[in-house]
Amino acid sequence: MSPKRFKPDRDVTEWHGPTVRYDLLKEVTICFVAVLVLVVCLAGVFSSPDDPAITIKSWSATAPIDFLTTAISELDGTSGTATYGPPYTNTAGASQKLGPIGLETLSGTRIPLDTAKDFVINPLLTLPSEPMLDAAITRYQSATAPEQASWDAAYEKAAPSAHFDASDGKLIVRPLAYGPVGLMMSDLLAMAQSGALDGALTSSPRLYGTDYTKPLLFIADGQYLADVATSRNLTGDQWGMMNETGNFPGQAWLWLYTLWYQVPPMNSSSSGDLQVWAIMMLLTLVLALVPFIPGLRSIPRWTRIYRLIWRRHYRSLQSATD
Repeated sequence: MSPKRFKPDRDVTEWHGPTVRYDLLKEVTICFVAVLVLVVCLAGVFSSPDDPAITIKSWSATAPIDFLTTAISELDGTSGTATYGPPYTNTAGASQKLGPIGLETLSGTRIPLDTAKDFVINPLLTLPSEPMLDAAITRYQSATAPEQASWDAAYEKAAPSAHFDASDGKLIVRPLAYGPVGLMMSDLLAMAQSGALDGALTSSPRLYGTDYTKPLLFIADGQYLADVATSRNLTGDQWGMMNETGNFPGQAWLWLYTLWYQVPPMNSSSSGDLQVWAIMMLLTLVLALVPFIPGLRSIPRWTRIYRLIWRRHYRSLQSATD
């Protein structure tokens, strides 16, 4: 059997030149200590923003009208979460597509949500000894769909102009034909401002309630979170990512991912998230297969960049031949 033919594009010749002893563990330890000292010193000098977490309690206290308009959209099924599609709802046509394939639809509704029940009605039912509220909920649930829609629409129209009475701090909503919805919304606001709604949405049969899906989706449906993100330069068109301040470029290690959201068609496509994901998966695959792609794997040899990395060695060879 003849030996395999040597190809410089693929094979590497065995090194027979001089070697130098190198203590990798020592170098790693020195680098770790140096970086640790640098990080601690810089953190002490420059600090870092440590804003408190946004909760439903803080949101409803700071922007109660935004909370009310969001809550009524959850009740009537027009909020972002209610119309999001998989994995939360079965909204037709809401799935992002990659060509003809709707990957979200294929994954199914794995976290089913009924925003009217999960965000409004069920939390209200946890309030103790509220006969008037219980009667209002019963009336709402026993009403026909057109009646519910009429009440929801009336309150949705009145909510943006609501205000608080300065004398007693009570919510004033102009009277319209919104039936039991008015009491439900005012009690939900009081529940939110007390912090009880946060607890109701994270309640779990487990010992610790660590599933924040519902409160996060509820807050994200409002305008308040977006306004806070804009003020902190964290929105997508500002290249922002969590835990970063300032504008360009956001978190440096995520620049490649956020880059694609700034260019067409991803910046205007309803399937932008899926398109960006596909691009990143393709780039990751190309990076993983670099050693096996002819031409691409030869770029370091063609550019002779290795001579820059090992310049001390090549200088010593040059000195030995001179």
